[in-house]
Amino acid sequence: MKQEHKSYDEDFKKTIVSLYESGKRKSDLTREYGIYYTNIDNWIKKYDTIVTSTGEVTNNDEIIKLKKKLHEVELENEILKKQLPYSQRSKR
Repeated sequence: MKQEHKSYDEDFKKTIVSLYESGKRKSDLTREYGIYYTNIDNWIKKYDTIVTSTGEVTNNDEIIKLKKKLHEVELENEILKKQLPYSQRSKR
């Protein structure tokens, strides 16, 4: 018998993580919502809140997005640095 693959929207996943953070046990969440235990673990890794040293609240998903954006900006800066000598010559 083939199992059907369920897909959950981001809000639902965040709600499950929020319930877990508020003290609900994973086994209860699995039973109540019919979710696999491993799904809950993955969602906790992705959406669990992190309090930074400055008191800001974020999560792993946001950190991953910020790292990706930082990498894009660093690449863009490298490209612009390589073009800089050429643009300075044309001003002379």
